[in-house]
Amino acid sequence: MEYINFGSAGVKVSRLALGLGFRGQADEADGQKVVERALDLGINLIDCANTYGPGDDRTHAGRSEVVLGKALKGKRDEVVITSKVFSRVGRGPNDQGLSRYHIMREAERSLRRLDTDHIDVYLVHHFDDSTPIEETARALDDLVHQGKVRYIGCCNHAAWQACKALWVQHALNLTAYMCMQNPYNLLYRALEREVFPFVQSEGLGVMVYSPLAVGLLSGFYKLDAPPPEGSLWAKRWMARYKNMMVGTEGKAIATLFEVADELGKTPAQVALAWVLSHPEVTVAITGGDTVAHLEDNIGGVGWTLDAALRARLDAVSENLESGR
Repeated sequence: MEYINFGSAGVKVSRLALGLGFRGQADEADGQKVVERALDLGINLIDCANTYGPGDDRTHAGRSEVVLGKALKGKRDEVVITSKVFSRVGRGPNDQGLSRYHIMREAERSLRRLDTDHIDVYLVHHFDDSTPIEETARALDDLVHQGKVRYIGCCNHAAWQACKALWVQHALNLTAYMCMQNPYNLLYRALEREVFPFVQSEGLGVMVYSPLAVGLLSGFYKLDAPPPEGSLWAKRWMARYKNMMVGTEGKAIATLFEVADELGKTPAQVALAWVLSHPEVTVAITGGDTVAHLEDNIGGVGWTLDAALRARLDAVSENLESGR
């Protein structure tokens, strides 16, 4: 495993993180085995959220934090963990967003579920235009000064939104975001226009989620066949799947498969190596739901994608923004 400084921070994290969305994992015991195997393989960054749970079912919201807490018994100090706040967790008017009320309450709930006294990186899950940025920034800063959070960051922000938050944090002398987390893969390259130049300028780390485009780049889905019965794309996005496997997207996927075959790698490994070949990217988050998925994905680190092959993948996927 390779380790790298997280943006401008001193903490070092593995280039591959494990995400606990568990979209295709319904069993908590099996989920815990995935976490334990990730630690065995050298992954020291685990990405979670207060709404994650087995089967990506919101009735199980928070259960991924419980699974993570169990898996980290006796190993907590060896692992960097994230959690998130913003998304709706109930029906009440204050059960969503980035108000001080919601942030402080959800941080305490996450700490109890994780069975820990601190969260290493606490992320705001989305931008909240209904709450003053100053209120959010002061609440996060208080959590840092209380020792309940080590670092803070933002997810799913446009460059201007993250820039505005940083301006407020710096102006008020508050703890500033040290990383961003956004989707990025061969089929979704929107980050290259504004986010990548922004993070380079400000020294932020970048956690990339969906590096395999929700499995489309994993090799599990075939260009000339419908999605396997019971798979996520078969259950949720059948109409969109048909569009993703033809045209420019289909050509990009086919080229990925060709490059993987030439290298003797799996498509997932090449897709991850392509993501990590970008200097702006600190970490790619694998959403592998099983030990087998994880062990395949781990092969995406520890080697460098040849420049000519990267250029070939760049050319075939240029300007794509559909794979998220």
